Amino acid sequence: MKAKITLAKEFRIGDIDKRIYGSFIEHLGRAVYGGIYEPGHPTADENGLRQDVIELVKKLNVPVVRYPGGNFVSGYNWEDGVGPVESRPKRLDLAWGTTEPNTFGTNEFMQWCKKANAECMMAVNLGTRGPDEARNLVEYCNHKSGSYWSDLRRSHGVEEPHNIKLWCLGNEMDGGWQMGAKTAVEYGRTALEASKLMKWTSPGIETVLCGSSSRNMSTFGKWEAETLEIAYDSIDYVSLHQYYGNHDDDVMSFLARSLEVDDFIYSIICTCDYVKARKRSKKTINLSFDEWNVWYHSNNAPFEKWSMAPALLEDIYNFEDALLVGSLLITLLRHCDRVKIACLAQLVNVIAPIFTKTGGGVFEQTTYFPFMHLSNYGRGSALLPLVDCPKYDCKAFTDVPYIETIATYDEENEEMAIFCVNKSLDENVVLDVNLMDFDGYKPVEFISMDGYDKKDENTFDNIKVKPHGNPLPSIDGTKLEAELKPFSWNVIRLKKA
Repeated sequence: MKAKITLAKEFRIGDIDKRIYGSFIEHLGRAVYGGIYEPGHPTADENGLRQDVIELVKKLNVPVVRYPGGNFVSGYNWEDGVGPVESRPKRLDLAWGTTEPNTFGTNEFMQWCKKANAECMMAVNLGTRGPDEARNLVEYCNHKSGSYWSDLRRSHGVEEPHNIKLWCLGNEMDGGWQMGAKTAVEYGRTALEASKLMKWTSPGIETVLCGSSSRNMSTFGKWEAETLEIAYDSIDYVSLHQYYGNHDDDVMSFLARSLEVDDFIYSIICTCDYVKARKRSKKTINLSFDEWNVWYHSNNAPFEKWSMAPALLEDIYNFEDALLVGSLLITLLRHCDRVKIACLAQLVNVIAPIFTKTGGGVFEQTTYFPFMHLSNYGRGSALLPLVDCPKYDCKAFTDVPYIETIATYDEENEEMAIFCVNKSLDENVVLDVNLMDFDGYKPVEFISMDGYDKKDENTFDNIKVKPHGNPLPSIDGTKLEAELKPFSWNVIRLKKA
């Protein structure tokens, strides 16, 4: 099979906001307890933070992490998670049917962020609580001193403010499963007032409005339009959430889901711009795709109700999952002019690229590696390639390109990268790349993941699915040729000689 790609500096989509490579930690399952936090673990520091996990997070180069939920936040009293640990109450978490010990909270998470080289994307409870509690949390986190909540923080041993810039206005408030679920008008009014008070408390923060819980909601589109109509002038982003699974074991339809993501993003952009036009506003609302991932392996796994940190939603990912994660990241970059924030949900143990054993080791899941490659090498600006390649039809879609690709260009460091997924199960692709005005750029690395069965997984004892190096592609002037193996993830890095 042959494919052609044409690239030029003029094909620039937009600058890549580093926060597009964000992730998510919720008080759910073993994401916190036994994941990032485990006092007594052989690698734990003086604060109980697992250093083996932090090292893998650092390699992912995650710039922002959403916290503390998720469904959990809609019933969370943030005051329970600050102050002396021995005085903190245990609470029933109605979102997941577990018991929350509250031994890990806001200040502990901010300690973790600092050690993981990440910023916090803090969510406030707009389910069972409202604007007053939200602005109090902002004051606790961001005000220097001289007020009740800021001085309470200082009494808890945190002298300097956390200065959290990014705030989520609740979570999935259109979902009937959500504590304190609301109609669009109810939520729009609550979000407007919360955002207003929070910004008055800490000028310069950014807020994220809850969009639909997924594009499958019956109110999808209408919810965004109605809530934006109310809160548009006070908020900065609108959120998107979506998960994908291969329940029918139809891998070609599974890998085509990137087309669905593309359509989903475009629909929300259109809705935002419709409201902008109605309001005759000069302000553009951008997107925060703050929950996305593959999620289906662990659905309905049994656990003991009201237990602490049970093994919930612990998907073990395979090779085909890694290829879809790579394809979804490529799709996000194709919209980097409007998608400024995205969070792979989640980071550790719960539908996550990092998996731990409580009291034991840690390993990289198959999905870890495409995320790592894009987060580390996909910086600067995104370039939209002109692609000429064969297409296929499947049960869910027609005209699906076999090649999923994007390029990034770091002008300052004179580097570029080409990311490709070959979705064909059995055919190599000879890739011809016309680099146009990138004369003088030479390949410096060709990384791929290939040769695996689509169901291959990693374990504590065997990182079977992992990237490897290849001979550099041939190049003649601005004509580059590379061979992509069947069913593969590929990264070609170039630098100006």
